[in-house]
Amino acid sequence: MPISLPLRRLWTLDKFAYSLRVFIAFSGALLFSGLAGDIALVIPLFLGIIASALSETDDSWQGRLQALVVTLACFASASFVVQWLFPWPWLFAVGLAVSTFTLIMLGAIGQRYATIASGTLILSIYSMINIEQHGGVDEDVASRQLLLLAGAAWYGVISILWCALFSRQPVKQSMARVYKALGEFLILKSALFEPVRGVDLEARRVALARQNGKVVDALNQAKEMIFRRLEGQRGSRKLNRYLQIYFIAQDIHERASSTHYPYSALTEAFFHHDVLFRCQRLLDQQGRACRQLAKSLLLNRPFGHEQSEQALADLRASIDNLSEHGKPEWRPLMHPLNALADNLSILEAQIASAHNPDTDDDRRDSSLYDRSPSSVLEAWKRVQLNLTLGSPTFRHAVRLSTALLVGYGLLQWLDPEQGFWILLTTLFVCRPNFATTRRFLSQRIFGTVLGLIAGWASISLFPQASIQSMIAVAAGVCFFANRERHYVIATASITLLVLCSFNQVGDGFNLILPRLLDTLVGSLIAGLAVFFILPDWQGRRLYREAAKVLTNHRRYLDEIVHQYEEGKQDDLAYRLARRNAHNADAALSTLLTNMLHEPGHYRKQDADSGLRFLVLSNTLLSHLSALGAHRHQLAEDEDDAALVPLAKRISELLEQLAEQLNKRQPVTPLADQVNDLLAQLEQNASDSFDKKGSEGDEQAIALYRPIQSQLRLIAAQLGPLGEAANRLTETPVENHQEASTAA
Repeated sequence: MPISLPLRRLWTLDKFAYSLRVFIAFSGALLFSGLAGDIALVIPLFLGIIASALSETDDSWQGRLQALVVTLACFASASFVVQWLFPWPWLFAVGLAVSTFTLIMLGAIGQRYATIASGTLILSIYSMINIEQHGGVDEDVASRQLLLLAGAAWYGVISILWCALFSRQPVKQSMARVYKALGEFLILKSALFEPVRGVDLEARRVALARQNGKVVDALNQAKEMIFRRLEGQRGSRKLNRYLQIYFIAQDIHERASSTHYPYSALTEAFFHHDVLFRCQRLLDQQGRACRQLAKSLLLNRPFGHEQSEQALADLRASIDNLSEHGKPEWRPLMHPLNALADNLSILEAQIASAHNPDTDDDRRDSSLYDRSPSSVLEAWKRVQLNLTLGSPTFRHAVRLSTALLVGYGLLQWLDPEQGFWILLTTLFVCRPNFATTRRFLSQRIFGTVLGLIAGWASISLFPQASIQSMIAVAAGVCFFANRERHYVIATASITLLVLCSFNQVGDGFNLILPRLLDTLVGSLIAGLAVFFILPDWQGRRLYREAAKVLTNHRRYLDEIVHQYEEGKQDDLAYRLARRNAHNADAALSTLLTNMLHEPGHYRKQDADSGLRFLVLSNTLLSHLSALGAHRHQLAEDEDDAALVPLAKRISELLEQLAEQLNKRQPVTPLADQVNDLLAQLEQNASDSFDKKGSEGDEQAIALYRPIQSQLRLIAAQLGPLGEAANRLTETPVENHQEASTAA
């Protein structure tokens, strides 16, 4: 194996470049401290680097430069406000609460602002630790605060230079994540075709819905990365290539999400035939091809997937065999099977073209939707919309500011050694919802214990300052490499860094017990805050999230109908409606996952109803995707043109369901309206059959209309969806919880 291959594989890891930048920054700070002859300088420099790295936003180098200027301005304001207010505890407490609330609310503007705001809060507490370490405000405090900013600026410069040199590497990695997630989705989807009786199809549907959320998240991240780099670089051929690869991924996702006929009915009809096995095998092969495509994109390797092509040929042969020798009762099912095969055939072609797309195709609308505010007024309006008790952002802002205020009051009352670590722990552990907070709380405590043990061993076995410094640098790199996926390891690493760094200027052994106690106290405050201060129990928002799902599904249907009227176009309006429908479905799946991890006393008793609604809404989305996959312009004299009013009637019923669910009103039974819709759809099919029948029985039998078929399946979902929505509106609200406020 060539020596370069392991290095190339290492380069493809998304955290490798991040960790390498941090390593360069830490090593530079350590070198500067050594050359200056004052090892104590390394602590504020390290803290500034950590805060800056945690505030890093994905962007072009120009965007990163602008973000760095804003970040340093926020950091400077925060550090010097901490310095000025530090001697006056009462003023400091007011400033802490107000600044925390303000910064969290600024996160409502967008993810970039939320990241910078979070980093500013972290640096504020680092400033407190920096001042406390030297016994309070003295004549050298300003220079130490400047060292914090110098560390932050040093990492920012490295980040900008790195982005200028390797601007497309993050895009490549993000697209690889998209196709890897799509591969897993297709493999899970293939399990629905497994011809086995008694299987829990609903559980597989839930798993598929959760994986769909991962696909949606990967697509959203990739879109933002591409969008930021395309600003001012529309002529870049390489960036346009990734843009086309992204659009192909969206199309693959739509076709992969499609359902042409209920799986249980197909299993029952073709249980003793190999056609479903062929479908399963083809989807599985296409999923593996997507995963292989992800590797090919990362490593710049050629991409081929002949196995999928053979699986497609086998499926076609199996369907032909059914057509020639099948039972009479199978004949109506041959049409959906052929439509499924056609869909998989196009899906195969899309996967094949994804590695080398046509970047000169001007027929596709290549515009992307910019979700960032276009003006200060729009940014302020976003904040205003969240200044309400119903906003999770507002609740988190009140909760976190109160928790930090309580922690500050506690450290002033008890006067613990290194007490500001309490605030830092509370800041890291207190999350917007209970499920996430509980997970971070336990991992933070366990990681801290591991880190203290490792730190004690390190400073005991290696008393040399140089070795401890190298351990601190390695621990810092390990923290950033693991902070998103392995929080226990990340917490242990940052604790080890603290012990080894602070041991350079004092006795690290005396820090072990205070750090442990501060972590326990800070975690306790965070846990109590998320439980008692405006608790954001997910079950309370379940009916509203379900209503958003129906609203976005209705808008997706409207765009599909518009495409049938005006002609197929992958324009921004259509892609946005499709993405919003999948985003809403993913948000509901995430909410239900968090809800299932809440305490049993506060958890909604109808979590099963929520999961049932998720399965039904995901099934509806799959039928909408199939309808969208077959879209084309309808001629005025075409039989399917008569179906457009029925599609619009279905849209009206979805809107009615969403409105009643959002207002938590009893949902009007839809049985009569659904039956009327189904009757009209059947009548339309019968009229079309009679018309074609005059031209020959064979042509009438071969008639298959995807629009009519999918609208019938969509209409059939409305009744069960209405019943599931009704169960969500009937869930009692625990009024005494609504009255919970900050203690």
